[in-house]
Amino acid sequence: MTKEELALEVIERLKKEYPLAQCTLDYNQAWKLLVSVRLAAQCTDARVNVVVEDLYAKYPDVEALAEAPVEEIEKIVRPCGLGKSKARDISACMKILRDQYHGKVPDDFNALLKLPGVGRKSANLIMGDVFGKPAIVTDTHCIRLVNRIGLVDGIKEPKKVELALWKIIPPEEGSDFCHRLVYHGRDVCTARTAPYCNKCCLEDICQKNGVEVKE
Repeated sequence: MTKEELALEVIERLKKEYPLAQCTLDYNQAWKLLVSVRLAAQCTDARVNVVVEDLYAKYPDVEALAEAPVEEIEKIVRPCGLGKSKARDISACMKILRDQYHGKVPDDFNALLKLPGVGRKSANLIMGDVFGKPAIVTDTHCIRLVNRIGLVDGIKEPKKVELALWKIIPPEEGSDFCHRLVYHGRDVCTARTAPYCNKCCLEDICQKNGVEVKE
């Protein structure tokens, strides 16, 4: 089985296993996803979803958050960890949205990368979820699973994993595929325990279980 063939089979099986593919960060506006994805670094999505409720109650739009003292933002987001740097990035990012983009989040990948605290993972998430454009989000679940399954070979650097996946994942499938990897990584192909291969829908095609994957 080639990597391309394996990728298509994995995509189809995960679709059946997790028919609803969506981001686990709560948001109803693009700028809120931008804030939440920054807070999610080294923090669970569940905790971020709780913390942002207080943040948005006090600062309900881009203008208000851009005007907010960084110290006040930090007080609210501290439970997410790295409060000082996250607050600084959020403040700077909102100021740029206000001053350069009329309060809107740009729908250009390279423009997103220029925003404070936004890396390729975050930019891809926003491109895929907000704007419906091709995207591959290489979070920890994605990197772990695609290495185990055999879609990539011992690659751990997020950008290199992303570029490798672009070669074998159909562009229109990338965003949902990565969301499904998150679900599968949390429930079955876990990191902190041995993976539950006995209940995995990919067990018979997984490289971890001895299946040979060719270039």
